[in-house]
Amino acid sequence: MSVRERGGLLRSRDFRLLWTGETTSVLGSSIAVVALPLVAVVTLEASTFAVGLLTAAAWVPWLLIGLPAGAWVDRWPKRPIMLVCNTFSMLVFLSVPVAAWFGLLTMTQLIVVALAGGVAKVFFNVAYRAYLPSLVSKEELQEANEKLQGSESAAQIGGPGLAGLLAQGFGAVAGVFADAISFGISLLCLRSIRYREPRRVVTTRSRLRDEIREGLDFVLRDRFLRVFAVFGAVSNVALMGYQSIEVVFLARDLGVGPGAVGLVLALVGAGGVFGAALSGKLAARIGTARAFVLCEGFGALMMLLGPLAQGGWGLAFFVAAGFSLSAGVVGSNVLNATFKQRYVPAAMFGRVTASMSVLSFGAIALGGLLGGILGETAGVRQTLWLMAGLEVVAVAALLFTPIGRCRDFPAASRLAG
Repeated sequence: MSVRERGGLLRSRDFRLLWTGETTSVLGSSIAVVALPLVAVVTLEASTFAVGLLTAAAWVPWLLIGLPAGAWVDRWPKRPIMLVCNTFSMLVFLSVPVAAWFGLLTMTQLIVVALAGGVAKVFFNVAYRAYLPSLVSKEELQEANEKLQGSESAAQIGGPGLAGLLAQGFGAVAGVFADAISFGISLLCLRSIRYREPRRVVTTRSRLRDEIREGLDFVLRDRFLRVFAVFGAVSNVALMGYQSIEVVFLARDLGVGPGAVGLVLALVGAGGVFGAALSGKLAARIGTARAFVLCEGFGALMMLLGPLAQGGWGLAFFVAAGFSLSAGVVGSNVLNATFKQRYVPAAMFGRVTASMSVLSFGAIALGGLLGGILGETAGVRQTLWLMAGLEVVAVAALLFTPIGRCRDFPAASRLAG
């Protein structure tokens, strides 16, 4: 029975539990993004290369197991997968403060923890995105994604600052401990959800390799998903290439102090809350596909203001660019997620999501590497211009695709039958 049938989205105890648990978990993960490198640098005095390896370790699992994870998730009920992932993540991240308190923490353990946490995140994310359409009705998906994306954006704003406060007050490992606690809270919320997914009747089970191929073929053959996959990869290269050198640009090129850098990035992140809240209203007025293109186009064009920033009041250009980019990207993500949850058959959702995520997250790693290399060789401001230009070109190309030629996204794939 859907949430709508039980009395509406906001009155649904199950959705509130999912919302609370996921928001808490995202807050903890946002703290850990800062806390783990802090532990490496402050506690273990790690090299720059080791810190970079630590960051990369969290993304590598998508490239290694993303495709089989999608096939496995499609075989099993989603909520038990999420429960196992949160339990595993809680124990893994809890090992860091425990080892530090006993004086046994090493850089090897930190990298293994980041890698193991990344593996759990792959399975959790695929299962979570497939679970939501079974928990809420199709009519409620847009509102559900707005609420989830909005609160996640808010959590990502506060996470880095909270990590700094915890490190200053209680030591660098305190942030990792907070992340472990957040997984525990999310676990309790998920366990308290009363809704149970209907059992899937599987008469025959094909080989895992064949199921993975089915997911890839579905994406490649579908004209909308194919565009989303290619656009997402190119856009992520541009966005991550831009974002990976933001701190360097602010601190070295503009001479902004550490405290002000945190404030600027918090203001930039606040755009995500605005974008999530606005996306549904925009889609209702001009259509879901047009709203997606408009969100992406607005963010891309405003991105061009970033390289114009100077010290002092000239910093407003960077804040305006970042706030608008964050609003556009999060708004389009809400529309994208809702479209796929309505469009892709439930039995294929895990494989389709994983197939697209492998390409998308692989592009994130490439974008970060490219931003660093170009920033070092061509200059930081020049690299910001290049990445902003690439994003504008990627969005402009959307206008010549099926997405750019329709008002609303279709309700179901023609391949679903």
